[in-house]
Amino acid sequence: MSVVPVDASTVMLLRPCSGEGEEGIEVLLVLRNRKSSFVPGYYVYPGGVIDAEDYGPGMERFVYGLDRHKAASLLGDMQQADKALGVWVAAVRETFEEAGLLLARRRDGSPLALTTEAERNRFGRYRRSLVKKEIAFSSILETEELVLNSEDLLYFSHWITPEPLPKRYDVRFFMAAHPAGQCVSHDGVELTSHVWIGPAEALRQYDEGKIGMVLPQIMTLRELSRFRMVEEALQCAKKKHVEATRTKMAHLEGRYVEVMPDGEVFHHRPPVYSWPDEKD
Repeated sequence: MSVVPVDASTVMLLRPCSGEGEEGIEVLLVLRNRKSSFVPGYYVYPGGVIDAEDYGPGMERFVYGLDRHKAASLLGDMQQADKALGVWVAAVRETFEEAGLLLARRRDGSPLALTTEAERNRFGRYRRSLVKKEIAFSSILETEELVLNSEDLLYFSHWITPEPLPKRYDVRFFMAAHPAGQCVSHDGVELTSHVWIGPAEALRQYDEGKIGMVLPQIMTLRELSRFRMVEEALQCAKKKHVEATRTKMAHLEGRYVEVMPDGEVFHHRPPVYSWPDEKD
């Protein structure tokens, strides 16, 4: 029996290249714990599974420019309209939990910038409590009088883990600019490291076997490598029509490969996936 994919969200955070005299953009990649049950030791974007609280009663009041019906319309192929709103909320919540970046705004519309030590410490406590499930994300937003602006998080790509893999995810990829005044801090549990890196450089390191990545990261990095400025990438995302990408697993020349819808075969990737009748 085919495993039903679990709904999830992930965020591609972008910033201008930080090196002196360098041009282009960098994207945040985070390293998954080597003890993880899914893609251990691989570089991914921050993100995770949608929780029921992400689309629970009252959550709409914390999201500016988006309600449940508009969210379902923008996604186009999500059966549960209520759950669609949670796709955006989960993207923000998971990015805060995993990377310490909160893509939120004050009620007056100004971006959240943690400029004082007191603010950084307070939000650090929020984050630790959120990870431990001691506090609801909505409680943090309410206490700090914050809202999530839908325009800060742009829908960019949609990937579904192929059958018949034992762990499958239906993942929506978003694009966002790195929030000014906030610093990345990986959680040290699910993620053990992070790096800001140019998309082309990340692909080069993957091709040379220096880092591991799965196909959705590879293909979205290919797209990101076309852009020279963050604003250019964001403007492209605003106009993009997103359709689900469904790859297939095949057995070729004695090993399993992943095949794109256009027939492109990825056979040189590390064996990150295993079949249900195989041991990891």
